[in-house]
Amino acid sequence: MLLKKSLLAAALLAVSVIGTTATASVSTGQFTVSLKVNATCAVNTTAASNITLAAVNAGVTTATLPGTFTVNCSNKTPFNVGLAPSNNSTNGVGALSGTAGNSATIAYALYQDAGGLTPWGNTATSSAKGNGESGTGAGMASAKAQSFTVYANATGSTDVQPDTYSDTVTINVNY
Repeated sequence: MLLKKSLLAAALLAVSVIGTTATASVSTGQFTVSLKVNATCAVNTTAASNITLAAVNAGVTTATLPGTFTVNCSNKTPFNVGLAPSNNSTNGVGALSGTAGNSATIAYALYQDAGGLTPWGNTATSSAKGNGESGTGAGMASAKAQSFTVYANATGSTDVQPDTYSDTVTINVNY
């Protein structure tokens, strides 16, 4: 009889455990994972980007020569590129300055084409290319860089003191 009571008690306990498991509930909720990616651009220049006009004798004109630089912008980001000589000219006309003690300058101009027909200046904005160039970003990987060529030519007289004349041009990428 004790065995019967023990088996009955065990059976009742098993039913109560099974009953508890069968009535368990689950509550759910949700959350969001997000990431904002900002538009970005980067200008890449190297020593090879510099434009060194050929040495000339005083009073002789120079040839138009090219230089290049690349721009990376985030994927599908529209951008416009302007070039500003150190005198902040918006029409791409600058002044090459001599070294210390030489106050002479030589005017020069920046162009978008080898023929010198289209000036490259600094009126580009984020919404208009102005007298610059435009593009659409393909991504920030170096293989996705977009190359731009700029041409320079001395437009002023080279009948000045013998020296090396130079200027620094700022590349502005507006996006």
